[in-house]
Amino acid sequence: QVHLVASGGGSVESGGSLRLSCEASEYSYSTWCMGWFRQAPGKEREGVAVIDEDGSTSYAEPVKGRFTISRDNAKKTLYLQMNSLKPEDTGMYYCATRRRWCLPGALSPGDYDDWGQGTQVAVES
Repeated sequence: QVHLVASGGGSVESGGSLRLSCEASEYSYSTWCMGWFRQAPGKEREGVAVIDEDGSTSYAEPVKGRFTISRDNAKKTLYLQMNSLKPEDTGMYYCATRRRWCLPGALSPGDYDDWGQGTQVAVES
């Protein structure tokens, strides 16, 4: 339905940084709730961070203080700045939209409608 393209993943040593990007194809992007999710091998997909149309953000507890979600509406691009990376941050990272407003603390994957293809993040000790 909505085309989302995630990029920016890679391999990094513990304590390093990566910046993920997600480009959206739709003009209505600026009004959407957008989120980042991740999935480690053998584990369920989990919410990482979400951002509302007004810039309000919510973060999963394990990434608070280390990750920052942001959006550039002119570029229709979502970002996730990841600092102080830990091995437990390893996984496939997905951007997603629910095509509507964000509810407070909306970190459940089931609340989202469209998904990007994912970009792999590997953090080594």
